[in-house]
Amino acid sequence: MADTQNEDRRRFLDAVLTFGFVSTAVAVVYPVARYLVPPASEEPATASAVAGKSTAIAVNSGVVFKFGTKPGIVVRDPRGELHAFSAVCPHLGCTVQYRPDTSDIWCACHNAVFDVEGAIVAGPPPRPLERLTVNVRGGDVVVSRG
Repeated sequence: MADTQNEDRRRFLDAVLTFGFVSTAVAVVYPVARYLVPPASEEPATASAVAGKSTAIAVNSGVVFKFGTKPGIVVRDPRGELHAFSAVCPHLGCTVQYRPDTSDIWCACHNAVFDVEGAIVAGPPPRPLERLTVNVRGGDVVVSRG
């Protein structure tokens, strides 16, 4: 009788320990696997978007708008020309903004500065801002890729 109770206890402890080891292994392996094999991007390939009315974008100002699932920025430089870029800083993915006092595009995360052509002026970004194409159609500012 005592032998069967000891066997039952041993089986129970073996099951609890096995469950603990397996769950610990899964808790360690799963995040590593998710990091090494990222999920497929669910972002639709946005071809174009309306950034706003041409008259609403004043000279020496910028407007951040939604371009697919990410932000975009349209800048009207001091000469009155329109430029558009992805508003995602290539350094850490923060959203950039236009500073009219210095006529540049600025990322507040690490003080990165880009000129109105999207080129790096200062800071840690590894590459310039992604340039987008700007067209004015019927008073609307239409921004598209490529």
